[in-house]
Amino acid sequence: MQNIVKPMGIKLALRERERLKHLGEIKQRSAHWLAKEAISQYLEREEAAENLRKDTIAAWEEYQKTGEYLSYEDVAAWLGTWGTDQENECPPCRKN
Repeated sequence: MQNIVKPMGIKLALRERERLKHLGEIKQRSAHWLAKEAISQYLEREEAAENLRKDTIAAWEEYQKTGEYLSYEDVAAWLGTWGTDQENECPPCRKN
């Protein structure tokens, strides 16, 4: 996808504009740069949250269909072996 840049207007309360300008002075960045960075970080965070939500729903649906799961104890014990000479394979799923 080509990175096409288009202007976008956004209305901010005067207090927010002042805060943005002040922070820009402290960070030696323009208010424009800070706003773009904030929007970019927000999009990354929200997209990650949405992906996690979808993955969680898919995992729940898979569990409902198969009844297979890993217990906390099994996973904790397995992870405890990581980075050791006795690193174990992933434990087998249990069935409800």
